Amino acid sequence: MMVSSQELLNAEILIVDDQPVHVQLLERLLRDAGYCNVASTTDPRQVCALHRDNRYDLILLDLQMPGMDGFRVMEALNADNDDNYLPVVVLTAQPGHKLRALEAGAKDFITKPFDLVEVKTRIHNMLEVRLLYRKLAHYNQELEKTVRERTAELLASEDRYRRFTELASDWYWEQNESGEFTQVSGPVEEMLGLGVTAFLGKSGDNDAPGWNEAERRVLQATIAARRPFLDFAFSRVDAKGATRQFRVSGEPMFNSACRYVGFRGIGVEVMAKR
Repeated sequence: MMVSSQELLNAEILIVDDQPVHVQLLERLLRDAGYCNVASTTDPRQVCALHRDNRYDLILLDLQMPGMDGFRVMEALNADNDDNYLPVVVLTAQPGHKLRALEAGAKDFITKPFDLVEVKTRIHNMLEVRLLYRKLAHYNQELEKTVRERTAELLASEDRYRRFTELASDWYWEQNESGEFTQVSGPVEEMLGLGVTAFLGKSGDNDAPGWNEAERRVLQATIAARRPFLDFAFSRVDAKGATRQFRVSGEPMFNSACRYVGFRGIGVEVMAKR
C-alpha cells in the first residue's frame, strides 16, 4: 500500500495561526513545494467548523493564540472527530509544550522560528502517514463489506443446500462440534427403527437392534474423524424379518473462519427385501 506524490500534493491542509506573517510564510512554502489545497485561518474558533466541512488531511496548529489556544482547539477537535485520528502538527516556540501537545493528541510538532527544510520534511512525513491511515481504514471497510457479502452468500448457499438435500433424501441431519444433534428432518425413526441420535451414537451401544454393528462402527468412526463420505451402504433387519438397505452421505461443516462446527448428512432407503 503506497501513497503517490500526486496524492500527497492534493492533500487538504489547514494553517491555523493568529500571526498573518506566519500564515503567509507557510502558505508560500507549501505552494512552492507543489501543494494544491492549502487553506488558512487566524481565528482558532473556526477550526472545528472548517475541519467538519473539509476533513483536512493535515492541520498546522499554532499553540499560543489569544482567546482560544491550540490545546483548547485540539480538545474541541477530539470531541468532534469521528475517525479516531487527529491530523494535527503543532507550531510552537516553547520546548516545554511539545510533550503536552503530543499527550493532547498532536501527531508531531514544528519548532518556531521555522527551519524550512524541517517544515517540509515533517509535513511530507505526516501527510504520508495520514493518507496511509486513511487508505487502511478504507481497505478495512471494504474488507468488512466483502466478509459480510461472503457470509450472506454462504448462508444462502447453506439454505439452498439444506432445502435441496431435504427434497433429495429421506432424512437429513446436522450435529454440532460436540456431536449433539441440532437438526433432524424426515421419517428417521420410522425408517431406522430408532432415533438418529441412537443410531449415530457411540459405537458399542446396545440400543440399535437389527443393525450390522461392524457397518455402524465404521460410519460412526468416519463422522468422528470429520471425514466426508458418499453413499455409505448399510443395512438392518427390521422387526418383521425384512432386510432394509440404506445409503448415507455426509460432510463436516466449517464456519467462515475455517473452524469445524459440526457434521451434516443425508440418508435414503435403497430397497427392502425378505
